[in-house]
Amino acid sequence: MTLRRLIPVLGDQLSWDLTPLKDGDPNQDQILMMEVGAEAKSVPHHPQKIALIFAAMRHFAEEARARGWQVPYVKYAPDSSFDHELAAACKALDPQEIHVTRASEWRVYEAQQTWQAQLGCPVHIHEDTRFFASLQTFANWAEGKKEWRMEYFYRLLRRQTHILMDGDDPVGGHWNYDKDNRKALPKDLVAPSRLRFDKDPIVREVLALVAEQFPDHFGSLESFNWPVTRAQALQALDHFVRICLPHFGDFQDAMRVATYETDDTLFHSLLAPALNLGLLSPREVCGAAEAAYQAGKAPLNAVEGFIRQILGWREYVRGLYWHMGPDYGQSNFLNAHTKLPESFWGGETSMTCVKETVRNTEENAYAHHIQRLMVTGNFALLLGVEAAQVNEWYLSVYADAFEWVQLPNTHGMALFADGGRLASKPYAASGAYINRMSDYCKSCAYQVKETVGDRACPLNALYWAFLAKHEDTFSKNARMGLALKNWQRKSEADQAAILTKATEVQANINAL
Repeated sequence: MTLRRLIPVLGDQLSWDLTPLKDGDPNQDQILMMEVGAEAKSVPHHPQKIALIFAAMRHFAEEARARGWQVPYVKYAPDSSFDHELAAACKALDPQEIHVTRASEWRVYEAQQTWQAQLGCPVHIHEDTRFFASLQTFANWAEGKKEWRMEYFYRLLRRQTHILMDGDDPVGGHWNYDKDNRKALPKDLVAPSRLRFDKDPIVREVLALVAEQFPDHFGSLESFNWPVTRAQALQALDHFVRICLPHFGDFQDAMRVATYETDDTLFHSLLAPALNLGLLSPREVCGAAEAAYQAGKAPLNAVEGFIRQILGWREYVRGLYWHMGPDYGQSNFLNAHTKLPESFWGGETSMTCVKETVRNTEENAYAHHIQRLMVTGNFALLLGVEAAQVNEWYLSVYADAFEWVQLPNTHGMALFADGGRLASKPYAASGAYINRMSDYCKSCAYQVKETVGDRACPLNALYWAFLAKHEDTFSKNARMGLALKNWQRKSEADQAAILTKATEVQANINAL
């Protein structure tokens, strides 16, 4: 039988909603899936991330076979690549055409564009239809604007999708309830336990493979508990909406030393890996949250805050990533050249905020958005760590990290390395922010209310030195005005002492 179409499905495209699969015919076409070494080793990915992708791919292949598809499946080999495996499949199967969904990152997409010439077979690259907004929608919105801000793109998509809308107006009369979502955790509040997923034979096989092939990668496999099938992902969505969403809004920015296992996850959804792999669609996730509000089972501030992460930030950063082009991550607006601290890779540190965030990252391939932005991100920003090193770290260590979503969030939001293309100001903060949103400072070796001296919180002097170093640049930014005035009000003697302390911290970042 002549093979009409060969349909490569990449590891983060595990959805039957994609055009090549919706238009495909299992009687005439075949699905090709490949676990390739070039991708698994492109950066030192957390072992849980590799295991999640491989296990989800293998389960998707089994589901496809149950639907009547033939699925040539290439299991992991260290020296394999998409180009090599696709060429081998074309030689063996001789398809009339190849139909593939556009890859999620520039590097692989640029490779896809060379496949037709390499293979001598027509290659059709289809747009990824799993998002609310097409890339053209973002381009049309961005055209002619001096500034791009997520809030306004979010409002556009709210209107287009009618999510949380009352006619032309937002439900509740406000677009954004962020001001209601900054509460500290009560001491006696214990977050709910999460679903535990059984490790079936596929998962156990993959965990053994990853342990053998990637023994030196940062991160532990011991606590692996990610959903690897659509059915499991739907269970996780239902559990979040019923159990966690009602409290998500109030405490989404809170952090706590992990006295209980659930302090690592609190009320967060943990759904980003399933969304980014394709096991869940953003429309059904937002729909489930909106339905909870309409049924009176979750408050508006929680539902709006959660939907904004998906309909707002997730769509915005994807549009920006593709609109900015493949060189976006090369910018270095703040001229940052410091080396990444060893503590980010599990090195010893007495800073409780960094220690707790990195421990969570190492054990679970996870840290929530405030830990990423305001602990490790803020620390790297204040230290002036080279953006490329920080970008690679974030891409490596989190289970949900794919470049299209990781790079804008890290490069633009956490590091301000794009000069304000994504965010309106750098998210720089002293230890006071960490103290306000967590209990980290209570058990820290450093004193959060001290700026100079041996026991002073390192973030404090670094924060003021950061403002001083970039004073001319930030003087043009209205949102930085108050912070700069606070620095300028300090006496020359206080400024000198702070800058001396900051220099000392900078010189000893691996001994903090």
